[in-house]
Amino acid sequence: MRTLNMKTVALLAAAAAAASAQTLVVTSSNAASNQLLVYNANAKLVQTISTQGAGGVSGNAGGIATSQKQLAVVNFGSTNVALFERAGGVYAFSRTIPAASSPVSVAFGNNHLYILGSTSVESHNISSASGVSATPDGVASLVVADGSAAQVGVVPGQLILTEKSNAIETVNLTADGAVTGPATMVSNIPSNVNAPFGLVTRGNDAYVTIAHANEISLVRNDDVLTVTGSGTQMAPCWVALDGAFLFSSNSPSMTISRYAVYGAEIVQDAAVAATLNGDPTDIAYATRLVGVLDGSGSISHLSVFNVDEDGNLTLKGVATISGAANGVAVVPAQ
Repeated sequence: MRTLNMKTVALLAAAAAAASAQTLVVTSSNAASNQLLVYNANAKLVQTISTQGAGGVSGNAGGIATSQKQLAVVNFGSTNVALFERAGGVYAFSRTIPAASSPVSVAFGNNHLYILGSTSVESHNISSASGVSATPDGVASLVVADGSAAQVGVVPGQLILTEKSNAIETVNLTADGAVTGPATMVSNIPSNVNAPFGLVTRGNDAYVTIAHANEISLVRNDDVLTVTGSGTQMAPCWVALDGAFLFSSNSPSMTISRYAVYGAEIVQDAAVAATLNGDPTDIAYATRLVGVLDGSGSISHLSVFNVDEDGNLTLKGVATISGAANGVAVVPAQ
C-alpha cells in the first residue's frame, strides 16, 4: 500500500508539473455573464472561470492582458476589469477593479496596469504587497472620446492608443509609470486615415493598423514614420510581433498576412500566410505560437498556429466558442 501511495503522489506531482509547464491561450466569452476561457496550445479547453462581471465589448483589441502570473480581462458591461492569478496550470479569480469608463483594452507595464476605456485611459499601480490598486494614480480623457477607442500599448515613457474615429494618440507617463497630462495626437497621420485600430509595441516602435485604409503604420516618438499598404488583403485590423515578423489578421479577407519589419521598414512578405474560419477580431503571439480569434455573433473560433524560424504558420488546433468571444493572449509556460 505504501508503494502504491508513493506512486500515486509521484503521478499527481508529475501531472501538476506538466500543467504548470503548459503554454496557455486565453480569451473571454464576452457574454452577459462573462467568463475567462483557458485553452492549451492545441486549442483544447482546460478551464472556464467567471470574471464576476458582464462582457459586451466589440470593435476593440487587447481585451485581455497578461504579465507573469497576472491576467486582466475587460468587463465592458460592468465598467470594471477582472483580475486573475495563475497557479500552476490554472487561473484563480482575484477581484475586480473599477474603470473610469467602460473598458475596451488593457496592458501591463512599468509596474502598472493600464486601462483604455471608451472615453478615458488610466493607470493603476501594482505593488508586491497588495497587487493592482483599485484606485488609479492617473487618468486622462481621450482626444475624441466618442466611444470608438480600440487598443492601448506601452512604449518608453508613454502610452499609445487608438480611436477608430481617426485618432492615433499618446499620453505621457511619470518616471513611476503613472498617466500624466493630456492625450495628444501624433504627427503625420496619413491624409487618407480611416479607422486606426489594432497595435503592437516593441521598444520605441508601435505598429498601428489603419484598417479601413488597408494600411499598417509605424509610429515612433509621436510621429508616423512609415505607412505600408496591405495589398490584396482587406482591413488589416490587428497585429502581433515575432522577431522580424509582423502578423496582421485581416477582416473581411479572413486571412493572416506576414510582414518583415526592420528599422523604419514594413515590407509585406506573404499576403496570405494562413486562412481563418471567419472575420478575425484579435491576434496575439508568444513562445512560437500565434493565437487568433475570429467570428462574431453566435459563433467564434480560436485558432492556434505554430510559428517556425521562417515565419511560417502551421495550424495546431481550432476551438469553436459559443457567442462573440473577445480578446486573446498567449501565456508562456510558468
